[in-house]
Amino acid sequence: MPSLYPRATLKRIIKSHQSKALSKNVDVLIYLHCVLFLQKLAKESNSEAETDKAKVVEKKHVKVALEVS
Repeated sequence: MPSLYPRATLKRIIKSHQSKALSKNVDVLIYLHCVLFLQKLAKESNSEAETDKAKVVEKKHVKVALEVS
């Protein structure tokens, strides 16, 4: 399965939220929240594209899905 989010970007996000008090479990939770958000966004964008009878998800479908969320 291809990566849903570039690894370097995830590492940057995790490092920006990281402090010495945080454990590795928090890093995993941040990653899982990112993945769940992207999956939900992809599903909603796909359903928006289907209602628009488009075969490809476009930028406008993602914007509409973000506004709905």
